[in-house]
Parts: sequence; structure tokens; C-alpha cells
Amino acid sequence: MARGSHYRVALKRRREGKTNYYKRRKLILSKKPRLVVRVLSKTAIVQVAKPAPKGDIIIVSAHSNELKKHGWKGYGRNTTALYLLGYLAGLKAAKKGIKEAVLDIGLHRPVKGSRVFAAVKGAIDAGLEVPVGEEMLPSEERIKGEHIASYAKQMSEQDPEAYKAFFSQYLQNGLKPEDLPSHFEDIKKKIEESVK
Repeated sequence: MARGSHYRVALKRRREGKTNYYKRRKLILSKKPRLVVRVLSKTAIVQVAKPAPKGDIIIVSAHSNELKKHGWKGYGRNTTALYLLGYLAGLKAAKKGIKEAVLDIGLHRPVKGSRVFAAVKGAIDAGLEVPVGEEMLPSEERIKGEHIASYAKQMSEQDPEAYKAFFSQYLQNGLKPEDLPSHFEDIKKKIEESVK
């Protein structure tokens, strides 16, 4: 693979596609805590971290499994769930005295209205100051899951079998997808009560 005597091998985490060191350096030079948002294959994590020479120190963390402890019956990686995760992490950070953070989305692409920015909106609504453009944040309808509820209602009327197959996880957990916006409001209140 070497292309001559002056070939320089990239750092291990860069080769593995885990770390963009150029972005990481810029974030560390800001000297502010980082709001880390990661959407994995089965879970999602929102953390507030400070850099340290031996590795990052995680100050606050919110994992998608924590939402289940608060009674969340929906999918753990959609826009609604990531908003709640960001909200939970933001409340925990406020409790520890953290007032501001810079966004670290890692290798995720910054897409307008995406799940990553739903988590940021949750943290902002919890009182954390994160510099981000308003146009990047998803709308209130998407955060509450109204688009899922309307699609589920339409699908249940047109093709009930496809509805049962498509929303099987919601139905298995005892939640009709049409009720997602009201369920979202209930869980948000439970999170507020549990953190305070």
C-alpha cells in the first residue's frame, strides 16, 4: 500500500473511520465542553464531554435505554427519541452547572432537520446554550412525531396488514403510533420530574 519512502500512514482511528482529527482539534481549541451526539445501529447516545490528555471525561450522559426507564414505548433512534435524549442530557448538564457547549456530531453529516439536530434542540430547550443555526433544527411537528402519527393513520385506513407490519415495534410495546404526540408530552413531563 505504501507509495514511496515518504508515505505517511494515517492515524488508526482515522483509518477506521471513527475520528476526524481536524474537527476534533477545532472543538478542543474552543475550550468549552462538547455536546456529543452519536446515533449507532441499535441505540443513540447524547453526552457532554470535556477533553483530557488521557481521553475525554464524560460529565453527563443520556442513552436511549434510559428512555425506556421513563416509560418510552416508541422507537429509540427516531427524531422524537433523540429530542428527548437531548432534553434529558441538557437537564442533567444544567443540574451540574454546565451552561454552554459546542456541538460534536463526529462523522455524521450535518443535514437540516436531522435526528442529530433534534438532540441539539432538546438540549437547547433544557437550557444548554449550543451555537447552531435555527434553520438546521427540526420543526415542532417532527419533534412531537406528528408526521409519524399522520402516516400511521393514513396507512391503517388504506392497508391494515402493512400497518401492523410497519409499526410492529410500537404495537408490541403497547403504543398506537397515532398516539405518539401525546405519549411524547407525557414522557417529557416524566423526564422533567425525575431530573429535578
